[in-house]
Amino acid sequence: MFTRLKKLYHEFPRRFWIIVLTFFIDSVGGTLLFPFFSLYITDKFNVGMTQAGMVLATFSIFGIVGNMVGGALTDRFGRRKLILFGLVFSALSTLTLGLVNSLAVLFPLAAFIGLLSDVSGPAHQAMMADILTEKQRQEGFGLMRVVRNLAWIIGPSIGGFLASRSFMLLFIIDAIVSCIVAVIFYTSMPETKPEHHEEEHKEHESIWQTIAGYGIVLKDLAFMAFIVAAILMGAVYQQMYNSLSVYLRDNHSIDPQGYGFLMTTSAITVILFQFWVSRNIKDKPPFVIMAVGTLFYMLGFGMFGFVSAYWLFMSAIVVITIGEMLIMPTSQTLAANFAPVEMRGRYMAIFGLTWLLPSTFAPMLAGLILDNLNPNLLWYIGGILCAVAATAFYALHLRLGRQERFIPVES
Repeated sequence: MFTRLKKLYHEFPRRFWIIVLTFFIDSVGGTLLFPFFSLYITDKFNVGMTQAGMVLATFSIFGIVGNMVGGALTDRFGRRKLILFGLVFSALSTLTLGLVNSLAVLFPLAAFIGLLSDVSGPAHQAMMADILTEKQRQEGFGLMRVVRNLAWIIGPSIGGFLASRSFMLLFIIDAIVSCIVAVIFYTSMPETKPEHHEEEHKEHESIWQTIAGYGIVLKDLAFMAFIVAAILMGAVYQQMYNSLSVYLRDNHSIDPQGYGFLMTTSAITVILFQFWVSRNIKDKPPFVIMAVGTLFYMLGFGMFGFVSAYWLFMSAIVVITIGEMLIMPTSQTLAANFAPVEMRGRYMAIFGLTWLLPSTFAPMLAGLILDNLNPNLLWYIGGILCAVAATAFYALHLRLGRQERFIPVES
């Protein structure tokens, strides 16, 4: 085992492992809080999921603006400064959220935090694409999934325990973790932005021209078709992290600790199998892998609409996680392979919309269904959306599968 781990360590550059370390620590802090944020809003402010969804939508709407600006700044100024800014701002904003006592104040605060907290998102993605070669990306992104889910074993279990006693503890610990990560990143991680084209762009391209470069991304119709399909899929996937906890509490009497254990089940599955899955799918057509993974989402999320036993909820989570293990590293690799080097930040910013854009409408629409209609309908609609997305991914395979940048890496 030690020999295998040593071999794995030497397969990737040192800077990749620095990112792995900081990502793990930061994810522990994030998973303490994020899965329970909807519960926090509904509990503290005595509102339904509809209002909680509106708060989450406010974060995401302004996050889209921050994400787009961040993508342009990443291509213009590099990755490191933006990531450090994001970590420090995350610590300050997390503490502020924990101290708010009025829902009326929470909305403008969510707008401000959403605008600035997502500025560093494209820089993270671009830095990973800078460091890893095309052949390393599928496995590298897979390893990051393993690390994130190691954090999911720790975070939700502790978070569920603390949330039952004091939500404020979650905010304090997450802020401390962000500060620790910022110090490690500042002292250990250099800039990774490729130098070619850099001087030319600095001399001849203004910041507004850099932002206007998004027009080139939007004209890449194949990439935009990929983004639209991923947004449909993402709108369903996000229910696992916001609406599901409320649905299980209100309809099946499952408390935060029970929900946290479901998330831990997902994390253990990823830790055990993600790297093996990544190695075995890297020579398979990527858009086909996306389609198959989305069908697993369709089955897993659809199960929540008609099962009621806790062990069946666990089974549904495992099915979803299988899809997740196929989709997550593959989608990130596809986005990186679509992007020209000099526009990597902007392409990654548009790719970030696959998470941010569903966040603007999915929680609120889910809340309307949960609060006013048959709550099981939420999961049936999710299954239909996944079927549509899977069909779109397979159509992209038929259209793009023979292009060199999408030809599978040979083992």
